Amino acid sequence: MFRMAIYDWTENVRNTNQWLGASALAFGSYPITGMVPNPFFQLVAAWGEVTERTYSRMVAKPDWNIPAISDSDGKDHVVSVETLIERPFGDLLHFKVLGRQAKPRRVLLCAPMSGHYATLLRSTVASLLPDCEVFITDWHNARDIPVSEGKFDIEDYVLYLADFMRHLGPDTNVVAVCQPAPLALAATAYLAEEDPAAQPRTLTLIGGPIDPDAAATEVTDFGRRVTMGQLEHMVIQRVGLKYAGVGRSVYPGLMQLSSFMSMNAESHSKAFIEQILRVAKHEASDHDKHNRFYDEYLAVMDMTAEFYLSTVERVFKNLEIAQNKFTVNGKPVDLAKITNVAVKTVEGEKDDISAPGQCVAALDLLTGLPDEKKASHLEPNAGHYGIFAGRSWRNNIRPLVLDFIDQNAPGNENKVARLKTV
Repeated sequence: MFRMAIYDWTENVRNTNQWLGASALAFGSYPITGMVPNPFFQLVAAWGEVTERTYSRMVAKPDWNIPAISDSDGKDHVVSVETLIERPFGDLLHFKVLGRQAKPRRVLLCAPMSGHYATLLRSTVASLLPDCEVFITDWHNARDIPVSEGKFDIEDYVLYLADFMRHLGPDTNVVAVCQPAPLALAATAYLAEEDPAAQPRTLTLIGGPIDPDAAATEVTDFGRRVTMGQLEHMVIQRVGLKYAGVGRSVYPGLMQLSSFMSMNAESHSKAFIEQILRVAKHEASDHDKHNRFYDEYLAVMDMTAEFYLSTVERVFKNLEIAQNKFTVNGKPVDLAKITNVAVKTVEGEKDDISAPGQCVAALDLLTGLPDEKKASHLEPNAGHYGIFAGRSWRNNIRPLVLDFIDQNAPGNENKVARLKTV
């Protein structure tokens, strides 16, 4: 009951701040305030507007809002989001471009389940849609999943990915971004033994912790410093009375958000102060740069406790993927079984979350895969976000990923040479 009370207390704090922001906005917006020759009321209203929006976004799942796609026919085609597989903890979505002939490149984006919704990859999806049929894993907020649906841990995650790959078929090109990279690798190895015909054609791993010990970061240092008991005591709570998942043990999204923001507290504080001043001077807009970023960044979701804890213990502490000792339902998943899936790794030179060396370690683990089916890329001066959604992704990495997919398309297998860009 104590952990549930803490969860509800946190929600009460969020609700109160949202209410205070809305009240300040209303108070500072009365017409009579225009008679006061002082910016006080404008600043109160601006603070209220920014505060109310900030705290309301923390419990709202963002929309995809994918813009229409232009095609060779000169027309703009509307994008609809279709659910292909619906599961308790996550769905498989397809971004269908209406009125357009299906593209030969089929890409499955494995979105992270690390605090934010899959919409974090909105710009990645939009950049791929002109050239690909795009599918994505859409993980659900654990607070909305009844306890009766059971557990969801790291092994269940791998089985979900394997089922999604199996459904899409062997002509699929998987792109795993950050956290799911080691698990997408494990899912591919799982299929290599259980259902070889269902393996994807290519697997691109972007900024993922395949071997966390290959390069130290603040994330890996934290994982070494705390014991599993300490971690559970510090971050695990139970969903409160307001949501369908009441009683489920989770790592709350609001607690994750506080950790994210504390890493760059000064820059976030500056951004919000500047936004308040812009609103007060009527220079801000509903979809300006600040709101576009923070509407997504502040939208957080709860993770099941068993998924978070098993990820820390098995990927970061026990290095089960890095040492090729991962198991699913007690059965070893041997990465050496991957023998015909082309694998490419992408890293950012200035990635402070999954540092260079952690992801490319995957290639050494694939002892059964010929060198001509391995590739790697290190993007100069790129941080973590930039390698899948920023300028580095758009200008450099995306073309390389598409070339990698094309080089391993049917009929091109014998033309593939080892591709390594530094």
